[in-house]
Amino acid sequence: MIELVATTPGLFPLPDWAKSDLADLKGRQKADLISGSESSAVVSTYERARAEAVDEQFDAGLDRVVEGQLRWDDMLAHPLTVHDRVETGGIARYYDNNNFYRNPRVVGELTHSGDVAAELTAAAEVIDDAPLQAVLPGPYSLADLATDAHYGDDREFLSAIADFLASEVESFPAHETLFLLEPSLVESPPDDDLADAVPEAISTVADATDSAVVAHTYFGALDEKTYAHLMDAAVDALGLDLVADDREQSVYNAVEYGITDDVALGVADGQNTLVESAETLRERVEWFIDQVPMADFENAYVSTNTELFYLPVNSYREKLAALAAAADLEREVSV
Repeated sequence: MIELVATTPGLFPLPDWAKSDLADLKGRQKADLISGSESSAVVSTYERARAEAVDEQFDAGLDRVVEGQLRWDDMLAHPLTVHDRVETGGIARYYDNNNFYRNPRVVGELTHSGDVAAELTAAAEVIDDAPLQAVLPGPYSLADLATDAHYGDDREFLSAIADFLASEVESFPAHETLFLLEPSLVESPPDDDLADAVPEAISTVADATDSAVVAHTYFGALDEKTYAHLMDAAVDALGLDLVADDREQSVYNAVEYGITDDVALGVADGQNTLVESAETLRERVEWFIDQVPMADFENAYVSTNTELFYLPVNSYREKLAALAAAADLEREVSV
């Protein structure tokens, strides 16, 4: 029997009231984005928004609760853009969509920051004993979104990013799972000189926690070579995008190269306001499991494929409820 676990990759949309309040408190220009040294009024606003995001997950009935990453003005680049040894450069397009982030230019050795740990600690105080899920950019995606002006070598830079993220994880409060978000593995896969370093980098971060680790990929299917390398990473689950049109490639990869003991399935569209029914989401889960009969999954994380900040708040809330309901339809899947 496969246990279904309803969760998300985090990065929730800010509620409208928070957008308005923060625009007044922070300003509306590039220079006014989060830097890690916010005023007490800004901190208080985010605290209120975080508590609201946690309550929404409780109300929906999710099995894992994320902090929400509402402060992440620069999306997955956030852990670097607030670092003391990183300069924020020009505005860059965030993957192939209409969102933009400040390009983080690493100009010195990446040491421990503690920014994300502080967010998670605040969330843990709100959720009490509920199962907390930590969220971070994966090391390859974070390196891909950044510019190296210090290390001078792609492999060394990737290794430094991995060590930095691992040091952050070591200071996290107790958490049930850790999602490492790796969309760049799909959008701009590593070349041959770097490909074998990717699973090592991901393993470095995963080894920093005793909790279950998911390497979650999205914006499409991985190419065969990247998938095969990723299977060498020391993670508990691989996350796959089942909303994308090339989902059959994900099935092929799993059959041809194997799959992790657990799996995370992106079955709800994190970029589309259309809210899929719980039955549709459950059908997508069961479709994938049926396609890989050789697998013996213990857990299947039922999730959106992408982060959720693309959505208006009402759609995001409905998606949370649909995910929880999909996992609750008899809860377990027989194989």
